[in-house]
Amino acid sequence: MLNRTAHRALAAPTDQLGRAMHDLRISVMDRCNFRCPYCMPKETYGEGYRFLGATERLSFGEITRLAGLFVGLGVRKLRLTGGEPLLRAGLAELVGDLAALPDVEDVALTTNGLLLSRHAHELQAQGLARVTVSLDSLDPEVFRTMSGGHGHPNDILQGIETAISAGLSPIKVNCVLERGVNDHTALALLEHFRGTPVIVRFIEYMDVGNRNHWDLKRVIPSKEMQAIVHAHWPLVPIAAQYIGEVAERYAYADGQGEVGFISSVSQPFCGSCSRARLSSEGQLYTCLFATKGLDLRGPLRQGATDQELESLIRSVWMARADRYSEIRTSPQSAEHQRKIEMYYIGG
Repeated sequence: MLNRTAHRALAAPTDQLGRAMHDLRISVMDRCNFRCPYCMPKETYGEGYRFLGATERLSFGEITRLAGLFVGLGVRKLRLTGGEPLLRAGLAELVGDLAALPDVEDVALTTNGLLLSRHAHELQAQGLARVTVSLDSLDPEVFRTMSGGHGHPNDILQGIETAISAGLSPIKVNCVLERGVNDHTALALLEHFRGTPVIVRFIEYMDVGNRNHWDLKRVIPSKEMQAIVHAHWPLVPIAAQYIGEVAERYAYADGQGEVGFISSVSQPFCGSCSRARLSSEGQLYTCLFATKGLDLRGPLRQGATDQELESLIRSVWMARADRYSEIRTSPQSAEHQRKIEMYYIGG
């Protein structure tokens, strides 16, 4: 009989480009309390838009069962996303179930932070290790432009402070930069968090989904932003913490923390991508820019065994050849025009 280590080595599949599956992003909710133009523009996702009903979404038990199968195939990091995951009632219960899975090394959460102050302590107590907060500006007017008219940056800052007090540190703040929209407030964002356990990461504006009116001219390449920051506060490069890390990391030379740059457009990192994505109604996607997924909810609810479900997941991953960011401007990218929306599978 194979021992456990040998079984895991045998069980871990790789895709067509030799990439193993190490991270699973789980969308628990397709709804959101923001209407960020680059994700869920309010002209599309208004009051009449039909989101998933409660029975259409995977239950916590179903999510935990599927997550366990992904772990058996090599996943070690789980991240809960949305939509806005904190809109899902009882989310801490799911965190506890996922954190208890054998071989899970990390359970994290991505949130817009509006509800974080209410839930941070309970989430940490149930096993949440880290949290990433989306925050595009501290300027109230710019913030409301970027959030579709919802919330105030002070609400998000309060959530971050509560998360720090709960022990969810270091906290990462993700800022999507758009030229002419919020780039003029970027240094103020860094200034606020310098000297704290919060790491700001600038993300290039991406062509996720089909409704965000993406324009390459509004993309600020990371190298450009890095030069701006370096001129203000000298930066020193930091080595990656693990294979597949998406952000290039830099420390402030004066020791006041670090800043990251995620360059999906100008410097694609498809070659090391280890992420699978599970949507809130049980579709498996192998790329943020995917056009279609594999239904796992159907077989799961029809009585499929763990072995049958694992076989489905394995076969999809082994057939995976996604590298959209590397071919974004090539003729090959035409097949990706109808991409899945980001709110549906998380960023």
